[in-house]
Amino acid sequence: MRKLIKKATRYILTPFILGDYWRFKILIKKSRFKLSLKDSYPCVTDKTIKTGFDRHYVYHTAWAARKLAETKPAFHTDISSSLYFSGIVSAFVPVKFYDYRPAELSLSNLTSERADLLNLPFKDASINSLSCMHVVEHVGLGRYGEEIDSEADLKAIGELCRVLATGGNIFFVVPVGQPRIEYNAHRIYSYEQIVGYFSKLSLKEFTLIPENNGIMISQASKEQADKEHYGCGCFWFVKTAV
Repeated sequence: MRKLIKKATRYILTPFILGDYWRFKILIKKSRFKLSLKDSYPCVTDKTIKTGFDRHYVYHTAWAARKLAETKPAFHTDISSSLYFSGIVSAFVPVKFYDYRPAELSLSNLTSERADLLNLPFKDASINSLSCMHVVEHVGLGRYGEEIDSEADLKAIGELCRVLATGGNIFFVVPVGQPRIEYNAHRIYSYEQIVGYFSKLSLKEFTLIPENNGIMISQASKEQADKEHYGCGCFWFVKTAV
């Protein structure tokens, strides 16, 4: 939304912005840069008391990065999570990133390839460290050009469980709260649904990122998750020996 506002106001020089512009121009002592009104790019939404941020995406990627620092895998496989996450954690652990729409990333310790979450190109029980964060809630809704499929999220979870090695870790993130579909953006799940879908795995940790102000809640409860409208649930599952 902020990007849309910036784009819409790029050529709208409000009196407030014009006042700042002329004060700045008067203060220039040496002409180190070209300054012209035609190059103006008003950012009228950025003068705030505090820095705003997307609570889901800042916190869940920070949570997962800390888990990788804790578990120290030889390498990590990520399925379609935030590019910022893979790009940053590849600084300390090799990452293989896969997406339905592959990203042309070029960083050391990071490879990027195409994969369909409904048919992952990995052998059974072959991945020791896996993440799929803020992804499954979208699958099958057609948002990214994939086939419409009301059960695609369950199929995707089945694939994640299939490829995870015995003793392996998966870091899984989805919106949590009152179960519903906000078509065609995403699904929102209950805590109970996710634990049930991953019933063949053991839940090691559940961290909740509340929708409203508040820090991450480690080892959060089902009751806390159920109170959310659009919170963010961070699940750490482990595949134990059968």
